[in-house]
Formats: sequence, structure tokens, C-alpha cells
Amino acid sequence: MEIILREDVEKLGTRGEVVKVAAGYARNFLLPKKLAVAATDSNRQIVEQERQAHLRKEAKLVGEAQELAKLMGSVSVTIARKAGENDQLFGSVTAADISDALTAQNYSVERRKIHLDEPIRTLGEHKVTVRLHRDVTTEVTVNVTREE
Repeated sequence: MEIILREDVEKLGTRGEVVKVAAGYARNFLLPKKLAVAATDSNRQIVEQERQAHLRKEAKLVGEAQELAKLMGSVSVTIARKAGENDQLFGSVTAADISDALTAQNYSVERRKIHLDEPIRTLGEHKVTVRLHRDVTTEVTVNVTREE
């Protein structure tokens, strides 16, 4: 059965693509969840219009993310934590802590967009990657200082 995808489906295809799938897969999964529509001429036109609207919206989001990345390029965040000897923290600095510190500086960034390989557990200056959009990333400097 030929269908047109309305959303990106992993291991199947991307939005607006015409793919062949088993009839049961389309009837029982893709069509009820509105992930796809039957490949008719009228549906092709509708999906093409949706795809164009999605591309315009996506371009706008990328533009906004790039502007925010330019502004955040020079941002430095200072977080104070209790630390023991050898500059080891009691606890750690997580993405949520960094997100709260950025919000205090009027940059609204969700914690899920802040990429830490592992929580920060030492004092000092650390570079943290912030993924503002699928295609737009920037780095923020996080200074972890000793709390008095």
C-alpha cells in the first residue's frame, strides 16, 4: 500500500515522502495515529501544502535560534557550590542548575537543550554545549566557584 507520511517516522521516511508499506501496518498504526495518509492525488496536494508550511515554520525557528546563539556566544554563568579539598564539589552542577542560571540572566533555555556528558563535579571554568535547534548549537562558559 502506498502512503504519504505526514510526520517523520523512524526507519521509514520523512515528512511528505511517498512510501510503500504493508497494508496492516498502514491500517493499524500509521493511519489511526495520523502519521500518514493514503496516497491519492488530493492527499498529495494537501500534504505538499503542509510540507511547505512546515518548511517556512522551520526556517523561522532556525533563524531565531541563530540569533539567540549569537547573543549567547559570549555568555558566562557563575555558579557557587560547596567544595572540599582538591576542588571537588559536594554534589554536582547539572543541566537544570545551568538552565536556572541562564534564566536569571534572561535567557530562557530548557534543561534538555543543555548537553553535559556528565555532571560537573570540580571547581573551575567549563565549556557547556547548548543545542538551541537541531542545526544550531553554541557554547556557554560555566564558572563553578567555591561557596563561602
